[in-house]
Amino acid sequence: MSNSDKAMHTLSVYVSNKPGALARIAQVFARRGFNIESLVVSPAVDGQFSRMTIGCSGHSSGLDQIIKQLSKLIDVLHCIDHTYDESVVKEMGLVKIAIDSEGRSEALQIAEHYGCKTVDLTPDSMILQVVGNPAKIDALEEMISKFKIIELVRTGKVVMSRGQEIT
Repeated sequence: MSNSDKAMHTLSVYVSNKPGALARIAQVFARRGFNIESLVVSPAVDGQFSRMTIGCSGHSSGLDQIIKQLSKLIDVLHCIDHTYDESVVKEMGLVKIAIDSEGRSEALQIAEHYGCKTVDLTPDSMILQVVGNPAKIDALEEMISKFKIIELVRTGKVVMSRGQEIT
């Protein structure tokens, strides 16, 4: 298989809050040749458990095996692939650009178009905050690249199933 057969996947893994759980989960991905592109871990409602949202790339044929192996780990309560379902997927990004007074107006127009918030402004730079699906943040990054991007930080995906479905 070529690299073009690789796809991006979004998994939600519900785990016990115990030391070493993340290392054991990451090892399953490494053994199967999947790269973890993004990882967000947050405590669940009761605090005894955490939800891991894992963005990964690899061959689709190996994903089912990863889910089965993750589900066998003692710390994992369940693992769900949200790649093709109707989940809500969001990401947050911060973009710091070098800007002078001449380009400021155009940069602010681009930021407004993408629903950004200006979270810092100096005479020679600005930091924009954007929240949305990963494609929206990619598009902003492309549009704002006409200015000098000093730094770019992205949180990684967070996902939640719509309706009464479990994430």
